Amino acid sequence: MIISVASGKGGTGKTLVTTNMAASIGGVELVDCDVEEPNSYLFFPNRDEEASSDCTVTIPLIYEDKCTRCGRCSEFCAYNALAVFPKQVLLFKELCHGCGGCALVCPEGAISEGTRSIGKIHMAASGDVRLLWGELSLGEPMATPLIRSVKAEAKGDLVLIDSPPGTACPVIEAVRGSDFCLLVTEPTPFGLYDLSIAVQVVREMKIPCGVVVNRGGVGDQGVYNYCAKEDIPILLEIPMKRKIAELTSRGVLFSEVITEWQQKFVDLIGKIEEEIK
Repeated sequence: MIISVASGKGGTGKTLVTTNMAASIGGVELVDCDVEEPNSYLFFPNRDEEASSDCTVTIPLIYEDKCTRCGRCSEFCAYNALAVFPKQVLLFKELCHGCGGCALVCPEGAISEGTRSIGKIHMAASGDVRLLWGELSLGEPMATPLIRSVKAEAKGDLVLIDSPPGTACPVIEAVRGSDFCLLVTEPTPFGLYDLSIAVQVVREMKIPCGVVVNRGGVGDQGVYNYCAKEDIPILLEIPMKRKIAELTSRGVLFSEVITEWQQKFVDLIGKIEEEIK
């Protein structure tokens, strides 16, 4: 079973929910797909030795001695990654999506496929929790290939995916293929607005979803009314407590200190299984 944890905005508590759920249940794979700023692994300081590998993407290699400057490659490229000039073909590698189409349309066979690294895939373990996370190289604009590669390393029976914030392409790639998407929100007008967008996304992807309300007790009833109207189950509510905030800010899993929450996160998995059935 693959459970993705997402939200429509940053700072709602996706990592809070995912890490405490993983530690409480045990025997899971925790995949941090927020590759621009991964932090799930920081909540597991007692990690064994980490293993890392490069994440590479395909880019075209131009053989200038064969190129006749016909311009078919640049005409084909939907992302404007190639520009043909009288004496040179310029490649803007950050714009290239690695589709390989330019090599197919080149009549002179002047283009072949090469690779370049866009980031790192890290793997470690803390007890019976296997940790996977990606780290995008500085200046890289496309996170989706790295997210896809990190997810491909997850092989366990229960996989928890900590998604990036927002509802753009990285989030869609992170939640793709999930059996269930847990949407974390907060009971404020901002939380409601972003939750409604996230719900539209997962429904379009035909992924069943439920809600975790974080910082319960602040704001208004807008989120609760919306979930009731849209028939979206609220599976857990985490209250606005100073102790939880203090522990999390220090990188401590609050469920390991406030131990009654461990069973609540175990019960959360049970509720998700019931929703999937």
